[in-house]
Amino acid sequence: MNRKIIKLPNLKHLPQHVAIIMDGNGRWAKKRGLSRLVGHNQGVNTAQKAVEVFLEYKIPYLTLYAFSTENWNRPQAEIDGIFKIIEKRLDEGVKFAHKNGIRIRHLGKPDGLPQRLQGKVKQAIETTQNNSRLTVSLAFNYGGRDEIVEAVRSLILSQILPQDINEKILSQHLYTTGIPDPDLIVRTGGEMRLSNFLIWQSAYAEIYFTPVLWPDFDKKEIDKALIAYSKRQRRFGSLPTE
Repeated sequence: MNRKIIKLPNLKHLPQHVAIIMDGNGRWAKKRGLSRLVGHNQGVNTAQKAVEVFLEYKIPYLTLYAFSTENWNRPQAEIDGIFKIIEKRLDEGVKFAHKNGIRIRHLGKPDGLPQRLQGKVKQAIETTQNNSRLTVSLAFNYGGRDEIVEAVRSLILSQILPQDINEKILSQHLYTTGIPDPDLIVRTGGEMRLSNFLIWQSAYAEIYFTPVLWPDFDKKEIDKALIAYSKRQRRFGSLPTE
């Protein structure tokens, strides 16, 4: 990579885990008189470039919100198109990931996804499972409430006694088990809500909203988010330090 790495202020305050709600693909395309699927394809390009940037900054965990459980309410043609784009681009992404020490994880239910895509996701996870330079979690067919319901079901099936259940144990039954909670959640596209994304894990996350549409969220915009985060003081309920 030929990028020039800029020095960010307060490097010790950079996040370990950044999660991004990638919003605005359709609006980006509409502004240009293009189809929504063109916007989604451009969004995949932006996601790949974002992974490269976080790799540069040695931020070890990145989670990308690609397709929610609510997105099934969209027109079927758009849903099918999104899955075809993901399927087509996944092979290229896996090669890049494995070459650069990136581990790929999937957050969400594989059930309901096209069989071919399920197979590619499984292969991507297996191929990269021993990589440790950066963990990229792809959240599709994912919903935060659904994740908690599934965790409760898992607890019941595990026959854990009610008095033994605590936050740590419940966290171990979430899709994100083994991944630290996000320090920073970024949402592009101008909306100011989490939209059912990592609602358990985001309890103490810093939130950064930007009007920039996802396809335009380049390295400069990532830097803005990281600089904003580095200036915040995280107290986790305690008093600020003097």
